[in-house]
Amino acid sequence: MNATPGAGATATARWRDALEALRIPDPILEAAPESPWGFPTELFRRRADAAASREITPTTVRAAEVLPAGGSVLDVGCGGGATSLPLVPPAGVVIGVDGQADMLEEFRNAAGAAGAQVRTVHGPWPEVAPEAGDADVVVCGHVLYNVAEAAPFVEALGRHARRRVVLELTERHPLAWTTDLWERFHGIERSEGPTADDAVALLHEIGLTPQREDLDVSDEHPAGDGFDRREDAVALVRRRLCLPASRDDEVAEALGHRLREHDGLWSAGPPAQRVVTLWWDV
Repeated sequence: MNATPGAGATATARWRDALEALRIPDPILEAAPESPWGFPTELFRRRADAAASREITPTTVRAAEVLPAGGSVLDVGCGGGATSLPLVPPAGVVIGVDGQADMLEEFRNAAGAAGAQVRTVHGPWPEVAPEAGDADVVVCGHVLYNVAEAAPFVEALGRHARRRVVLELTERHPLAWTTDLWERFHGIERSEGPTADDAVALLHEIGLTPQREDLDVSDEHPAGDGFDRREDAVALVRRRLCLPASRDDEVAEALGHRLREHDGLWSAGPPAQRVVTLWWDV
């Protein structure tokens, strides 16, 4: 079993150690037929489309309330634009940063269709922060759980915001629900990873005082998640588990009721969990 962080560690160290405890063991990773990382662009396109039509979220409210008409938004880890595009208008300029080039193409298309001026930057944050420049508001949705060195990542968000930083993340790590699958297919126990409470503790430790608002999401596809085909939903989980395509049927069986269809879309995972918005002014 992976080691758990010590109770006496700093919040920054606990965050880093909790993510390290989720690291895939090297022998499993080396034997994986496909990379377990990354996301299908189809998934992020749906999230962006759903964001444009769903009810206004606390993240959108807190970002929009300090945006001037025609103002600018920097979206770090933009994906298809689900966090920033609901801000157009009042935003007139959106800057998207992402490490996945095909995501940036989706983002450019969606932002242009929404009527915004758009610029994209390909690469990891905060390394590409100078290229991204500054914006009235910096948003970052569902990215922090991917960042082990969270302190410099978050500090760079603040340096590039003229008015406010708004973070969105789920209450628990989005892969916390897969622990039984790792034990079943690989015989290992895995940590469930850090939580939103851990993120708040980290922010306080680096001198920030974030406001927090939680949103209970009851819909089975709260962010437009889902695939047209059942097999694509299974394949995403199977890749996360570093298994070959020949194990798809076994993965589907192990998922049980967690593999489900709703409104014509297939997804695999737990019921929707609470979404947390954290924000602070700069």
